[in-house]
Parts: sequence; structure tokens; C-alpha cells
Amino acid sequence: MESLFFPKTSVQPDAKGKDLPMYLRMTKRLLFETDKRLLWKLFWNMGIKGVRSVQKHKKRLGKGEFFPPYLYISIINSCNLRCQGCWVDVAAKQEKIEFEALDRLITEAKAMGNSFFGLLGGEPFMHPQMLDLLEKHRDVYFQVFTNGHFITDKVAKRIRKMGNVTPLISVEGSEVISDIRRGKEGVYGKSLQGIKNCIENKVMTGVCTSLCQSNYNDLLTEEWIDTLIDLGVMYTWYHIYRPVGPEPSEELALSPEQQLTARQFVVDMRVKKPIVFVDAYYDSQGKALCPAATGFTHHISPWGDIEPCPIIQFSKDSIYDERPVKEVFNESAFLTDFRKVAAESTRGCIVLERPDLLEDLVERHTAQDTTARKKAMAELKAMEKRSSQYNPGHEIPEKSWAYRLAKWFAYHDYGVYKKHFELSNWEDHREKEFASAPQKPDDLVQIKL
Repeated sequence: MESLFFPKTSVQPDAKGKDLPMYLRMTKRLLFETDKRLLWKLFWNMGIKGVRSVQKHKKRLGKGEFFPPYLYISIINSCNLRCQGCWVDVAAKQEKIEFEALDRLITEAKAMGNSFFGLLGGEPFMHPQMLDLLEKHRDVYFQVFTNGHFITDKVAKRIRKMGNVTPLISVEGSEVISDIRRGKEGVYGKSLQGIKNCIENKVMTGVCTSLCQSNYNDLLTEEWIDTLIDLGVMYTWYHIYRPVGPEPSEELALSPEQQLTARQFVVDMRVKKPIVFVDAYYDSQGKALCPAATGFTHHISPWGDIEPCPIIQFSKDSIYDERPVKEVFNESAFLTDFRKVAAESTRGCIVLERPDLLEDLVERHTAQDTTARKKAMAELKAMEKRSSQYNPGHEIPEKSWAYRLAKWFAYHDYGVYKKHFELSNWEDHREKEFASAPQKPDDLVQIKL
């Protein structure tokens, strides 16, 4: 039967392979579906050196110093799409971080031990010098968050030649749903072509989805995962939709029950399907965390502002400061206070659960609105408190020994919540959301083909 999302490809499931243990099937895919040079780059630059960067981060914390081991960098604000719920000023006058500033930022971050960077937009492939930047810094690894529309065969060939880049291409569901979510017709087909161009050139490729009410039933399925595997996609990432920004589209947000189902699905599929599942919300025991509150990552805006995370568009610091970037991060009172306040109030997302605390933090530090629209504070004040990934009493530990080991070693809270969090400080918003949430999939309001 043809997939709901993509027509059948010439790549068909291997019946014998289905009977192999999952890890053997994953190994088989890595050996036969990838360029071994690219696989080595991934293993060395992101794997070995990435673990080293986390260990250096832990040592810095032990000495009372701070520099995040992973940076999100929005290199440009412009985008060819107009997605529902987008918080980026994609229609504003184009602003981008110039090559020289990016080069300096990455060079100084490398000196701190960093070896893995996330590049965002807008649409990062609209930055005219992005590929030149990636080519210059081949000793580190880049994950590019993209809609895939600008990944031509020529671009994919260049990415393969560099070997230190993985495109993470966003797909929001079937053709109709994708086009509605992304604000333009033909989006789905162009993203699919970008995926195919990468796969045909054996580029390590991922597909991500902002999981929301309109795609929850269609994408949180084994059929969807099998489709990705058959296409040659090596990893996938379910983001949970965050209703923020100038047009938050709150009706798309998932209920606590649906988020819990999504977590269970990911944990189950990790021991069943030969594809890597990325997540940023939980440790090995299934305890929720926020990577910005733990200090694992912070975000750089297209204007060079240093923000706690991409959806918190306030800042007191900039990469254009005359000081070395390590001093800017280490000496930032705003970022330090943010991590403390966030960790004291919840193990989840402070933006969703306690926008009032974030508002107070911004006012106390006189942090600047970093948006072009200059309405971030009004948007924050208008937000209704809601639950996020923190759902105490419903923790779902990892089943996979590989994910347990990786998270235990490199991705956890680094002692932040033990130091700061008290359950008595937490506000529980789950009851009202459980009461109003759809109780079964058929109740969801969405578009079907």
C-alpha cells in the first residue's frame, strides 16, 4: 500500500532484515546506506569530540564557570515560508550574521571545546555564505534546521564533499496539511525533493516534525517511521509545538496526555525501529528537563543577541561585544539568573508554564526585546499558563541501553535541578488541560486526505 505521505520508492523493506534485532538492522543501514567518510566525520566530530565538550562543560560548572557545550545559531531571519506559530520575524528586513562574525563565534567556541553547532533561521540556506562557513570549519559538525527547498543536487554534492553537515529537514504531514502548516502551496513536494537529493548523495539526513493537533494522528505512527526508513532517512526528531510569538495558534498545542503518548511512542520505537530518534526534553530516567535551564545550550539571534533559547526573544548580551565570547557568556547576569529562575520553578518549559516569572526576569534585568516587531513583551503578557513536558508521576524511562548510556553520560541536568528545584515551587496546569483535551484520536480537529 502506498504511503500516505510519499509515493512508493524503489527502496523496499528487507523481509529478512525485519527479523534481525534492531541494533543489527541499524548497523546494516549505517554500513550500506551511508558514505563511510561521512559516517566517520559524524562519529569523530559530533560523537567523540561532542562527548569531550560536555565533559569540559561539567568541569567548568565544577569551577563555577559557564559556557554552553552546544550553541543554536540563527544565522538569518529571512525565510521563503510563513509557518503557523512561527516566532521569527521572517517578513522583516533581512538581517544576517555576517561571515566574519560567525567565523569568530565558532572559532572562539571551538577554543572552549565545542564541536557541534545547530544552525537555524529563518531558512539558513538563504544565507549566501553558510556553505563557505561550514567548509572552513570541517573539524566540527553542523546540524542545519531547514525546509529543504534550497538543497539542490549541486548543494547536496557539496555537503557530501564537506562531510561535516547533517540537514534536518522539516516535514509537517501529508501534502495538504504541510501546505496549510507552512503557509504556501507546493511546500511538501519541494521538501521531499530536498530529502531525495540528500539521500541520493548519501548525506546523513534527518527529518523533524513540530508535533501538533493537525499532524498528531498521521505522524506519530509506525507507518510514518517505516516510510522514513524506506526513504533512507537516518534520524528523526519530534519537536512539541510551542504556542508562542505573534500568532501562537494555541489550538494546535498538544494536551499533556498527547505529549505523554508521544514520549511513550519514541521510547518504544527506539528499541524497535532502525532509525535514530532525537529528543531534547528528557533524561535517561524519563525525567523532564529544559536544555536552556540546564545550561546545555543557549541561542544566538540573527541580530547577534545572546538569548536563553530560540523562543525567549530577550537579551542583555551580544556576540558583537568587544570581550571574548567566553567572557560574555560567563559574566552574563541575565543568563545566570534565567537558569536559576527556570530551574527553581519547573523541570519543563518556563515560557509555557510560568510566563509571569519570565516577564519579571526581563523587567528586573531591563533585557531588550530582540525582535524586529518589538512586541515580545506584549506577547509574553498575553500568554496563558499551560503545561509542558514536565509531568511528574508519569516518567517513562528509556528502554534502549544505547540511549540510556548516551544520556547518562552526556545529556542530563548536570545537577541543576538537585541544586535549585523544589516541587513546592511548581504550578500544576495539567488538570484543566486534561479536562479539555480530546480523549481519543477521532476527536482531534484536523485535515484528512
